Amino acid sequence: MTRYDATVLAAATDSGQVGDPVVNIAIFGAFVVVTLVIVFRASRNNKSAADYYAAGRSFTGPQNGTAIAGDYLSAASFLGICGAIAIYGYDGFLYSIGFLVAWLVALLLVAELLRNTGRFTMADVLSFRLKQRPVRLAAAISTLAVVFFYLLAQMAGAGGLVALLLGIDSGAGQALVIAVVGALMILYVLVGGMKGTTWVQIIKAILLIAGAGLMTIWVLAKFGFDLSAVLQGAIDMGGEDGERLIGPGAQYGASSLTQLNFLSLALALVLGTAGLPHVLMRFYTVPSAKEARRSVVWAIWLIGIFYLFTLVLGYGAGALVGPETIMSSPGKANSAAPLLAYELGGVFLLGIISAVAFATILAVVAGLTITAAASFAHDIYASVIKRGEVAPDAEVRVARITVVVIGALAIVGGIFANGQNVAFLVALAFAVAASANLPTIIYSLFWKRFNTSGALWSMYGGLISCVLLIALSPVVSGKVDPVTGASLSMIRDTSVDFAILPLENPGIISIPLGFLLGIVGTLLSKEKPHPEKFAEMEVRSLTGAGAEKATVAH
Repeated sequence: MTRYDATVLAAATDSGQVGDPVVNIAIFGAFVVVTLVIVFRASRNNKSAADYYAAGRSFTGPQNGTAIAGDYLSAASFLGICGAIAIYGYDGFLYSIGFLVAWLVALLLVAELLRNTGRFTMADVLSFRLKQRPVRLAAAISTLAVVFFYLLAQMAGAGGLVALLLGIDSGAGQALVIAVVGALMILYVLVGGMKGTTWVQIIKAILLIAGAGLMTIWVLAKFGFDLSAVLQGAIDMGGEDGERLIGPGAQYGASSLTQLNFLSLALALVLGTAGLPHVLMRFYTVPSAKEARRSVVWAIWLIGIFYLFTLVLGYGAGALVGPETIMSSPGKANSAAPLLAYELGGVFLLGIISAVAFATILAVVAGLTITAAASFAHDIYASVIKRGEVAPDAEVRVARITVVVIGALAIVGGIFANGQNVAFLVALAFAVAASANLPTIIYSLFWKRFNTSGALWSMYGGLISCVLLIALSPVVSGKVDPVTGASLSMIRDTSVDFAILPLENPGIISIPLGFLLGIVGTLLSKEKPHPEKFAEMEVRSLTGAGAEKATVAH
């Protein structure tokens, strides 16, 4: 980057705006119009609950794998990881490795078995051989908790991004953007159901991977397609501390506590993915277990390629933009990818990347919303309240109402959380999924003696312990910047400090506790085991006999 370019970019970031907001909005608007047309076309085939919840099980493995990648690669994956690598180097790239390795757990342990056993939601699997009502209620509560915190983080992230991408720095303006994103999300899910949401995620995944690939090639071309030169450029821009970018410890330090904290976070990320309800629900959109397995393989490839791109983009942003310019921009580390796009291709490329960033948020929140709606309508309303005696049309109607309610709550929550430290919300979602959902799924599929009591102990115990430990961690209160003295916690008042647990993520405690509680609850229960139900579930999960079929041709 020349001295003139650096001056222009620094001046732009100081003013709180990079690029042309009109171009950014125009490109994003074009994406919204195209996807809305597709959603309305897809909605014409929504005639049953299977159509609305599972897209008629009509998507192929490659299509569903692409949609999974679109669902999984959130704004945090694109903006957050690029920023983390640009600022912290090696430590930032460990996030990419953790997110990718997590899919091996999903592929090996749950994808095929889950598709064979369930119908629409995670609770279908958990209640297969256990008492329906209490297990479905617990699974629905756990699902709604994971989805809400994940959704809140995405909505708040949308508000934070507009400061840089659209030049809107007022609280009211950012609140309006959050409301617009929420309204579009409600419209997508209300009209298109899972089929419309899936197509939005497929389009978004293609745009995101293509955009990241284009920028990766562009960055490498500037350095003669030599990755070592990119790394050296990042080291040079890092100044005296530049060497720390290619070794561990830049973000987490070398103390035993910081290393334990990273291990705890990594455990939550690696194990949490296989328990994320919006990811699990995607396995029901394919016609067979074979296609479910293919979809995960496709997802692994696409997500893996994308995370390799983030390595080049992160270090490229460090080399071409510089950590100082990135951290002085309104979005701080989250601005690394947009600032790199502006440096590479000016206003037009920034506009495309801005649209992709908003499309990313929109696709993820749509997937989360339909998961929450299906969980409430299918598990709580139809199975618990109505005891299974409800017409499919009535169930879908309740699901649509739930979409509107959840969307409204997400908008309000996102507005209140805007500007706050929302990293803990995502960490909480993964930690809750790994603590409450995964142990129960594993035990239900593989442990013959597992019973209802064990499931309730595991789910409620994992959920409550995880939320409580997060509330008592430095992420919520008591974390102060040693240089500026400013609060780095969710509660901005530095005088408030009720942090007892030194770890910022409770995964290393709550995940083993969730597994342990499942064992204790099962062994203490007087409930008689039902080996015949386990045998039926085992045969069905391994062979697909009796599994749900596609309702339309594919």
